[in-house]
Amino acid sequence: MSERLLDGSQTTERGRPSSSGGYVMGRGKGRRMMPSSKSDAPEGATGKLKGWTVAKPWPVTLREDTPAGVVVLRPLRRRDASDWARLRAENAAWLERWEATAPGANRYIASTFGEYVRSLSAQARAGTSLPFGVELDGALVGQLTVSSITWGSMCSASIGYWVSQSVAGRGVIPTAVAMATDYAFFLGLHRVEINIRPENKPSLRVVEKLGLRDEGVRERFLHIQGQWRDHRTFAITTEEVPEGLLARWQRLREAL
Repeated sequence: MSERLLDGSQTTERGRPSSSGGYVMGRGKGRRMMPSSKSDAPEGATGKLKGWTVAKPWPVTLREDTPAGVVVLRPLRRRDASDWARLRAENAAWLERWEATAPGANRYIASTFGEYVRSLSAQARAGTSLPFGVELDGALVGQLTVSSITWGSMCSASIGYWVSQSVAGRGVIPTAVAMATDYAFFLGLHRVEINIRPENKPSLRVVEKLGLRDEGVRERFLHIQGQWRDHRTFAITTEEVPEGLLARWQRLREAL
């Protein structure tokens, strides 16, 4: 789903601190997800993945080596402003049909990119979202957000994303979705869903590649371009991918 959210294999290699001060977790070229440090971990903020304990769930950087190049999910930074604005401008026609809107005039919109990044960071620290920039070989190419994070008896979240048309179809977003889903499950979530307009063929191809389960149509589910639009819901739970969604995507990718 394309949306712009302005409001609301073991090795001995050690994990490396990211430039954002969080954790670098990699699975490319034999690496497995590993923590860079545990010294500054707040009490209770831990999770387990394949026997490793990781603390301080945000900020975090996730990476995967793919046939298209190195795909990285990492927090947006204020210095991304010019690249982000250029991407949005270059891909306006590509993304416009799928842009989320809000009815009425009571919608908060960040006045500057710096304010936008601060808002995303606050949501991440509060545990309500995981907002990532998407990189391919070091260049910003899109954005992915794990949003609507709900704990308690539900333990679920929703994933939304957009990507530059120049890299669409190269497996970047399927890889990014798989990494983000695995990380969400690693943190303790049980279910992740993606809601897509029935007309959005590129996004439908993403969930098809990943093998997500089609749960049917939600009528008038999201406000898009001034109208309430139907969306198809695709979901996955931890029980469906005990080895992880990324591992399944790697296997499916080789078969394509």
